[in-house]
Amino acid sequence: MTTKRRTIALLMDYVRGEYQSEVRFGVERAAETHDVNLLVAFGETLDVPGNAASAQNSIYHLIGSETVDGIIVASTTLCHHVGIEGMQRFCRSYAPLPVCSVGMAIEGVPSLVVDNALGIDISVGHMVDDHGRRRVAYIGGPASNEEAEVRARAYWRALEARSLPRDERLAASGAFTIDTGRAAMREILERGVELDAVVAANDNMALGAIELLESRGLSVPRDVLVCGFDDAVIARFAKPSLTTVRQPIKRLGARAVDTILRMIDGATVAERSHFPVELTLRESCGCGYQAEAARAGRRAALPPAAQRGDLERQLEKSVAIPAGSLHGWAGELLSALEEELAGRDGRFLRALEALLDAAGREGAILEHFQGVITLLRDRFQPGPGERRDAALREALERIWHAARILIGSASVRAEGQKRLHVELASLYLSWSARSFSTCLSLPILRRMMASELPRMQFSRVAVSLYDDAHRAMMKPLFLMEGAAEVEPPAVRFPARGLAPPGFLREGERWSVVALPVAFGDTEKFGVAVLNSGANELVYDALRLQIGSAVKAAALHWEVVRQVELRERLEQEKVRQESVVAARIQTTLVPPQLSIEGLDICAVMRPAAEVGGDYYDVLATAGGGWLGIGDVAGHGLAAGLVMLMIQSMISALTRSDPEASPGELVSAVNAAVYDNVRSRLKRDEHATLLLLRYERSGRVTFAGAHDDIIVCRARTRRCVCIQSSGVWIGALPVIDAMTRDAEFHLEDGDVLVLYSDGVTEARNPHREQFGLERLCAAIESAQAAPVEAIRDRILRDVDAWCPSPDDDITVVVARYSAQRSLSPVTAGSPT
Repeated sequence: MTTKRRTIALLMDYVRGEYQSEVRFGVERAAETHDVNLLVAFGETLDVPGNAASAQNSIYHLIGSETVDGIIVASTTLCHHVGIEGMQRFCRSYAPLPVCSVGMAIEGVPSLVVDNALGIDISVGHMVDDHGRRRVAYIGGPASNEEAEVRARAYWRALEARSLPRDERLAASGAFTIDTGRAAMREILERGVELDAVVAANDNMALGAIELLESRGLSVPRDVLVCGFDDAVIARFAKPSLTTVRQPIKRLGARAVDTILRMIDGATVAERSHFPVELTLRESCGCGYQAEAARAGRRAALPPAAQRGDLERQLEKSVAIPAGSLHGWAGELLSALEEELAGRDGRFLRALEALLDAAGREGAILEHFQGVITLLRDRFQPGPGERRDAALREALERIWHAARILIGSASVRAEGQKRLHVELASLYLSWSARSFSTCLSLPILRRMMASELPRMQFSRVAVSLYDDAHRAMMKPLFLMEGAAEVEPPAVRFPARGLAPPGFLREGERWSVVALPVAFGDTEKFGVAVLNSGANELVYDALRLQIGSAVKAAALHWEVVRQVELRERLEQEKVRQESVVAARIQTTLVPPQLSIEGLDICAVMRPAAEVGGDYYDVLATAGGGWLGIGDVAGHGLAAGLVMLMIQSMISALTRSDPEASPGELVSAVNAAVYDNVRSRLKRDEHATLLLLRYERSGRVTFAGAHDDIIVCRARTRRCVCIQSSGVWIGALPVIDAMTRDAEFHLEDGDVLVLYSDGVTEARNPHREQFGLERLCAAIESAQAAPVEAIRDRILRDVDAWCPSPDDDITVVVARYSAQRSLSPVTAGSPT
């Protein structure tokens, strides 16, 4: 009789991230050791009930007894908005399944936590007791995060225990990011308080504090000492390298697997399990790299069993190796050294090389083995008055020297491989982003996944979409086995099954990652289940890319549906086309126009015979995108082409906010040409101008449309900047004819984008309104608010042509070099 293999789930907010990566690594290694299946499900940080993040977090509600036997919750990654009470509700929602919490102590739930209080106490103690500092500032985490609260309380207790005064001015809070650490440090300094050391609740905020201190002319560590918490990878490579409290995150993950399996088996487990932390000394406190050395009883031979056991423990303590598969490595290394000293040349280095390979696979930091060599060299130094054979001393020094070279080479090679994997993953994601962003049908999306996913190290994939209004059932969209696409079964299955029957199969052990297929904050489409083992960058990016591609396919399906509707309603062609096209055109107008540094307003006024005008305003970190275009012709087809352009640009700029405008225009052209010519059997084309604005005032643009008008604040005169691209959809490839150009906005400059419905408006004598009159209208109102400039343009055009026969679109933006402006809602002119 065979026993069914047990399955556990790990729930977390993202796959990528220092903490998340190490927890997942520890869980995955332990799951492999225990021969259990693993399902990693991620969405986003939990939000309060009713908030919009539910679409991305919908994956959590699908995890249950249908697929798993127990659940590990990475609580510290999910709790930022809901706090400990929200996490209690979340964990209890999975009853009667066994649940284990990692990182946060939750009442009634077995919880594995590090000794946060001890970590802060030893870091404050190091600053005060070892370095004699008396003004130690503290940068804490979010108030709703239990770990952050424990660390904050420990800081105040540590000061009190050392008879230091409580000064609230020395404390500020951040959100565990470099930016918020920088802001918190700025807040403390601007209070005018004296300080000589900083302790931060995590490494990112400590690094942000160092940046801010040095920007104010304070040297770290000469003027101010800094200590972090976590020992993230970046802490080792920062300049100066960061002294920090190392917490055994991988071991937490591994112990969580042990705990949840015992719970599944019905065993009683402790409600709280505390894990020790240790201080790692580096440059930011002035200590640099230090290693504990056993200086007692040095001699050339290995120590007796009792002393040897103590040395083994010291060696094991110097390197954090998460998994139990390397248990006893220190003893094996000492035995190899003993054989080396007995005459087996090369035995120690061979053993060390094998150990480094194994430790690298287990996620250990290989440079920590330098501490192992430091301990061994110190152990074998001759004691006071002890004579040492010169040949033995020279042989030992050669061994230590060769060992350090071996460790250095292995460490550099391991970091190089990690960087290579990241670069390859980034390259593949860049390619896939282009492919997925222009998938306008589900069959094309399936072909793209079959082509792109194997390059990202995926061999087993199931993507399924909801098949009912209640999202209780799903149908498979795409299935991959052995890195090759297979025909998915034509079945409906319960959504809580996550994948088609048989995918999460019995027999061989499996480890998969489940992510929601969603778009934005509210639109839920389904679930994707992929094998683990790919670069962590890929999972987070694919969630966005697949969700955006399904959304684009849904929009395209709507386009096709509208075209079929037009054919069925041929007798009402003009009226129906106008209604539908106007709805498409006006619905896609951005509801808010908000980009830092730009005061923006806009208007789109469809004509009686609706055309295909397009404009969009998309904010990004440090700037944003402006787009404007006009599809040739009128009616529904023009509106549908405009919809295609809008959806693709939105997806492309979202996936790569710093992309080249010219490359995006070329990518959109290829997709529009194929879809309009091959699918709609039409020959529509469009003007399209994309502008990437940066907060510094630099504007990079590409495409073909009417001139860009910039009314300079210095001269109050308009400058017309020509676009030099080609129409979208007219040619299959326009890469060679599409180039980026740029201009710069100065403080107070007014930027005006418009459609040809403005300049080509005709009076009763058939004279066009023209560019000269448009510039005159702008110059006459240059100093007025942007809404007044927009309204002046519209009044002049209306007076010139009371009944325009083309859509009119006007976008007006004033650049402010000194301030950020509040969002302005797009609306009708006054």
